[in-house]
Amino acid sequence: MTAPIFAILLFGGVPIAFVLGLVAVAYIVESDNTVLFDSFALQMFGGLENYGLLAIPLFMLTGELMNEGGVTKRLIAAARVFVGGFRGGLAWINLVANMFMAAIVGSAASQIAIMSRAMVPAMEAEGYDRGFAAASTAAGGLLAPVIPPSMLFVIFAVLAQIPVSDMFLAGILPGLLMFGSFAIVIAAIGFVAPFPGGRWMTRAEALRALAEALPAVAIPGAIIGGILFGFATPTESAAVASVVAFVLGMLVYRELRISDLWPAFRRTAQNAALVILMIAAANVFGWVVIYEAIPQKLAALLTTITQDPFLFLLIVNLCLLIVGMLIDGIAAVILITPILLPIAMNDYDISPYQFGVVISINLILGLLTPPVGIGLYIASAMSGVKPVAIFRALWPFLLATLVVLILLSRFPWLSTALIG
Repeated sequence: MTAPIFAILLFGGVPIAFVLGLVAVAYIVESDNTVLFDSFALQMFGGLENYGLLAIPLFMLTGELMNEGGVTKRLIAAARVFVGGFRGGLAWINLVANMFMAAIVGSAASQIAIMSRAMVPAMEAEGYDRGFAAASTAAGGLLAPVIPPSMLFVIFAVLAQIPVSDMFLAGILPGLLMFGSFAIVIAAIGFVAPFPGGRWMTRAEALRALAEALPAVAIPGAIIGGILFGFATPTESAAVASVVAFVLGMLVYRELRISDLWPAFRRTAQNAALVILMIAAANVFGWVVIYEAIPQKLAALLTTITQDPFLFLLIVNLCLLIVGMLIDGIAAVILITPILLPIAMNDYDISPYQFGVVISINLILGLLTPPVGIGLYIASAMSGVKPVAIFRALWPFLLATLVVLILLSRFPWLSTALIG
């Protein structure tokens, strides 16, 4: 009865945290092993006893303080210095600014919301198609869960019991590869349907924009530099980044007010609580996975189909593309990791870092694909463009991401080369 209950709750729109918890309860009742109820709460709490999870609310808070404190618009102005003069300058600014933001925010949904408000009206005013403006902004948001820091990587690393810092390192080359693929897409679209001309800043304008953005570079510097050089853990780097974002917004740019702090704290607490509750429920759901020996049964089935790690990852990718269309990316990572990671590592000798990068990129595609596609609807709400129009202009970016996904599945070194 456990499997039907799981399917009914999942596709009935019940929040994923409650799905996981109720399925565990149903399994305990069905198996008549009610003594497990004595440690039910302890198991949930045990899933949260990981120092790395503190990075999640801290990265969320950093993004909130950046947006309120004027850091975002200064990073966009800095991107204009480097690529604003090319034909289609705003399209390139959009992509570069999204890469800057990805190195700070760590959440695709948050980044899409922030950048849609900033970039779509500006691109439309300069003559870009509104659908393309919203689509390129939404696609740029896909960099957030790949370029470190990444909340998806934090969650996966905690579930996989691997260092969060190494997982962040695993995402650097894939993130740059995705950035490059999106740049090719923008260049190709601009070749077929010429973009409006760009304008290079004057020397004075460029120097002023770079000078104003220079303090903002301290935020990604605190995050990535601290991790790369071993000065701080990801959690400590996230804490430092949130303090830097506060100081910049309050004392340097002077756009962050005391009255802005409480709403930012409230949004951070609400969003982080959703994620943390899912992780706690997933730890209880692990009982069902372990007692039912689901990984072992699935491994037996898959190994009869292929022994090739690449073909295994292609099968996983195909299945997860469907999963990602129906379930939120974070929820899907929490569901999938305990089941598929042991198979990937034990039966196919796949690095957990490669596997984590592949499934994370795969599942974030669901942000921009119907029927769930929350990122698609966020971009629509923030830009005023209909989801159908955004999706029509979005497919080249999705196709580029699929190509990157195949490359990462075929060549493990793209994910593991930077890990010591």
